[in-house]
Amino acid sequence: MLDLFTKKPLIDDDELAFIADTFVWAATHLDGEYFLHETQIITPSGQFFPEQVSSIEEMAITVFKRVVDYAGLSHWPLTLVSPADARAQTLPRLQVTNRLRGSRSEVYSENGALIPFSFNPQQINQPEDLVASYAVGLAHLLVAAVNQQQGALPPGGPEKLPQACDVIAVFLGFGVMLSNTAYQFKGGCGSCYNPYANRQAALTEAQTVFAHALISHFKPEQRSNTYLKPHLRGQFKQAKSQLKRYMNTSSHPLLLAMESKQHA
Repeated sequence: MLDLFTKKPLIDDDELAFIADTFVWAATHLDGEYFLHETQIITPSGQFFPEQVSSIEEMAITVFKRVVDYAGLSHWPLTLVSPADARAQTLPRLQVTNRLRGSRSEVYSENGALIPFSFNPQQINQPEDLVASYAVGLAHLLVAAVNQQQGALPPGGPEKLPQACDVIAVFLGFGVMLSNTAYQFKGGCGSCYNPYANRQAALTEAQTVFAHALISHFKPEQRSNTYLKPHLRGQFKQAKSQLKRYMNTSSHPLLLAMESKQHA
């Protein structure tokens, strides 16, 4: 007999397991204490991005500095370079002491080399895509640093690295922007749609929203659903219901430990 009152899950069990396992990896290797006590859910609002800018370069630099700071990486040797100067580079050997992220973080690179970041100038008029792209880039950097230091990759290994880095970017606090930019509507007038400005999402929209719901579960005081696109708010609610059922039956020690710390 069909149960008319059973709530439909937003994502399937395998997708949920991957997102949960990647969250656990991030909490283990990217400072779970920092996540619990200092990570904020960043919204596309004047609260987090109050500056007024007047040029492409100023927008790129201002947003980059904000994203780096909110990710807890302001003490890392990072530099923003123009798209014309961007090129593939190997991550320099890093020395990490104290904490990986936050104000007590101490990260130095071999020979004082700076780690270059660039941006897509097409995204200047789509700032949520710009923020999300920066966040995913920082997630890739963190994974590379952990792998360099500890030989540890997220669940799924190299083949699922793009999807894992999307989850990690949400873990860093940027789930609203990643959710809002996971899918881009291609309708409307041709002059309104610029495919080159869109972020290339590795997770589906539903998977991204679920990852955001998971992070929000540990940040109940930080309301962010009103900043999601209208059609995503129902998915977010759906994700929260599915997540509640999962957390009630989960036996994962780290998730349970974080849950108890949250309510302590």
